[in-house]
Amino acid sequence: MDKLRECVVNLDIAGVQEACKDTLAHGIPAYKTIVDGLSKGLEMVGQKYEAREYYLADLMLAGEAMKEGMRILQPRLDKKDVSSIGRVLIGTVRGDLHDLGKNVVAMFLEAAGFEVTDLGVDVSPEAFTDALSHYKPHILGMSALLTTTMPEMQTTIKEIERIGLRSGLKIIIGGAPLSPEYGEMIGADAVGKDAVEGAGICKAWLSR
Repeated sequence: MDKLRECVVNLDIAGVQEACKDTLAHGIPAYKTIVDGLSKGLEMVGQKYEAREYYLADLMLAGEAMKEGMRILQPRLDKKDVSSIGRVLIGTVRGDLHDLGKNVVAMFLEAAGFEVTDLGVDVSPEAFTDALSHYKPHILGMSALLTTTMPEMQTTIKEIERIGLRSGLKIIIGGAPLSPEYGEMIGADAVGKDAVEGAGICKAWLSR
């Protein structure tokens, strides 16, 4: 497990693959390997990012390492061991095709134990509300990188309120041009300044 966590932190994809095979060979359950190995390693990468020792490119590499490890562990995962701490619906708003930040947030949420449904990019308010009705998530995450697409967040929140889906739903928004003041103005519950903070806010909400 120490080796696996170390490989994730060192962004060593081949090492992660080898360590995951080793844990299985030693009889360690796939779920334990994910929780105590891969996820802990990714958490450490997040801490390095917050300390400005790592950059966005490093987060993406860590995400690739996580995916490769999951590719090996997923077939050996006992479904009865898997329990989600909550459901998150996430997407980039209409008119915006940027998905890098959103993808990193989704990766950290999954590592934290969330069940994540990613609607992709250029998501209309109607697509968000349809998905809310279908998936019934605890949290909605919206991303925008362009100042011209920021108003879509407010439009989406108004539509959610109009059709009566706002009660009990936590909404977090993220993207370079956003501020806490903007989030408060449009009725969001939080603004994540980056992927690591955003995932941390979501985890804190459902840990209470």
